[in-house]
Amino acid sequence: METLFDPRDPTMRADPYPHYHRLRAAEPIHRTPFGYWVLSRHEEVEQLVRSPHVSSAFHQDPSWVKHRGGAGGPAVGSTRHWMLMLDGAAHRRIRGQVNAAFTAGAVERLRPRIVELVKELLDELGDGEVDLIEGLALPLPVTVICELVGLPAEDRARCREWTDSIGRIVDPAITPEASAAMNRSAAEFTEYIREQLRLRRADPREDVLSLLAAADGNGDRLTDEEIIANVLLLFNAGHETTVNLIGNGVLALLRHPDQLQLLRDRPELMESAVDELARYDCPVQVAARVTTAEVRLGEATLPAGAKVMVLFGAASRDPVRYPDPDRLDITRSGTRTLAFGGGPHYCIGALLGKFETGLVLTELLRRYQKIELATDELVWRPNFNFRGLDSLPVKLVI
Repeated sequence: METLFDPRDPTMRADPYPHYHRLRAAEPIHRTPFGYWVLSRHEEVEQLVRSPHVSSAFHQDPSWVKHRGGAGGPAVGSTRHWMLMLDGAAHRRIRGQVNAAFTAGAVERLRPRIVELVKELLDELGDGEVDLIEGLALPLPVTVICELVGLPAEDRARCREWTDSIGRIVDPAITPEASAAMNRSAAEFTEYIREQLRLRRADPREDVLSLLAAADGNGDRLTDEEIIANVLLLFNAGHETTVNLIGNGVLALLRHPDQLQLLRDRPELMESAVDELARYDCPVQVAARVTTAEVRLGEATLPAGAKVMVLFGAASRDPVRYPDPDRLDITRSGTRTLAFGGGPHYCIGALLGKFETGLVLTELLRRYQKIELATDELVWRPNFNFRGLDSLPVKLVI
């Protein structure tokens, strides 16, 4: 019997979309042999993430906890405070205090600095054959989120390594080696941010860390553990998805030169182009929920306590929702993708990520007459949840 869904399959990591099409056609509401449900149609995915009868609190699941180092481990201990894994009032309390840094107005105020950073990074890259991930897509959002949070420039590489490791905690397939690495990183990152928090309280600045250190929502000040955990989460929300959106987006345009040329000719399409790029190759492929009551999805009923994977990547290629979904079309209307999730847990860094991606594409097209893939041998990162390239070798012609 064919396995319909296996996130450990290397062919799925390289190109999940044919797998999604087969799954959607065979069994769109799929009960796996491992006991969890998988949703691949847009309608059910959107319905599930917006349902009041689901929870994100996977840190309460014994099996999930066991495979990530146990209840007493630093990694699971951190997730207990992540707004991503909190529901209802607890989620709103923390998200409400963080939101101020990610509003449309706050993001727009970052425009001059982000444009400056993009130009500096491209000046360093120059032209010829370069790696667009290492030289641009990665350092840009890491620098932006470090400056936004308020962490020293010299610590960016360490913070990225820590959060890359810890971010794998939401991946559906965890190896013992990955579990050990994420727990080491969580312990080190916690102590690092604890010290930064101490410094910020002694010398407040205009940054997210100072904001959270002083935040007081309805008389309920955030604890140090809550601040530290959610600063860690912000790093993943603020850079991981953006690295992938830029890298996946540039790759998609290079593989569709007609769309790349159209964007050159009609720069006013940039906003819709970024939405379409996010839909076409989602930077976040999957999210998990647990039902807290029976949930009716079409002709299927998921029982209370069901573990559910919602496939944002599959939903974004659903032909019922998006005609001709495997075609990249930057003029596509009504995209409104689930690439960044949906419902109360919609990615808090989505607006910033799309903003950065648009500025990157604008400057690339302004500066270079020709951009070409330097190789067809591309390597995708092993994390199934966050879909992104290890590197993107391109040839840039000024």
